[in-house]
Amino acid sequence: MNVPVIEARGVTRTYGEVRAVDGVDLDVAPGEIFGLIGHNGAGKSTLIRLVLGLVAPQAGEIRCMGVPVLGPAFRDVRRQLAYLPENVAFYENLTGLETLHFYAKLKGLTLSAARPLLDKVGLAHAAQRPLRGYSKGMRQRLGLAQALLGTPRLLVLDEPTTGLDPAGIREFYGILEDCRARGMTIILSSHNLAEIEGHIDRLALMSQGRVRATGNLDTLSRELDLPVQIALKLKPGVEQSFGAWLARETGLKLAPRGEGYGFTCTPARKMSVLAALATRGAEVLDIDLKRPSLEDVYLEHTAAFAGGSPC
Repeated sequence: MNVPVIEARGVTRTYGEVRAVDGVDLDVAPGEIFGLIGHNGAGKSTLIRLVLGLVAPQAGEIRCMGVPVLGPAFRDVRRQLAYLPENVAFYENLTGLETLHFYAKLKGLTLSAARPLLDKVGLAHAAQRPLRGYSKGMRQRLGLAQALLGTPRLLVLDEPTTGLDPAGIREFYGILEDCRARGMTIILSSHNLAEIEGHIDRLALMSQGRVRATGNLDTLSRELDLPVQIALKLKPGVEQSFGAWLARETGLKLAPRGEGYGFTCTPARKMSVLAALATRGAEVLDIDLKRPSLEDVYLEHTAAFAGGSPC
């Protein structure tokens, strides 16, 4: 059985009277991309600092790769971790290549590791350019290259696509998929739920310092019994008779939409509804199904808790 890369049990961290992290239990499996989501102040950043050993819990324990984060053996494990914060800071007068050379030396790596990473993150053309001329997006790319030096086993990313354009975001997630394929474990914290939805294997939803739910999107959607949205495009002239039949057959409430109808049904009823539609398939030109999104899951889970937008 694989040992979890991260294992947290009853972890609590307070600041004054604020319980920033409150009794958190969490497992992150080897080789997965794990999403950490929640509103601003939910405790995500504090939990990340606890995982990295930057602050100590006042109760509970965190193990990283089987080793207690507060134990003496964590010093060696920490060399296998990498962290990319939302706002990276580098020395402005160094070039991109010089910056990676600096961090390679700190990690005890050969300088030859730098250029391939600059090429990987799309900065080969700016390798000799001083960082004072780098845009926000270029700095984020350089930060990712720096984090990947030495091929860490665990990569922790906090709002990593800040400043990247759509093409850069696509390239970024392509790099993450490659890292996962090579066995790297990734913890990804982001406020952009639509952006990360298709790239995470599992997630933890945090609110008020607590983990309210964990799992993959499909599992969480089923647990909440969130409806599936279905839109039908019908042959011209059959809309009225088809709508009357479908409402009678399924008991669903239909809403006229363009050349057909839109409606919702529970996941448990989806297959029976589709089977009914198949009996009159010649009259159906198109069926569009939209499963519950990560945002739907987030809003449903946090409806009972105080909070703001997912950040």
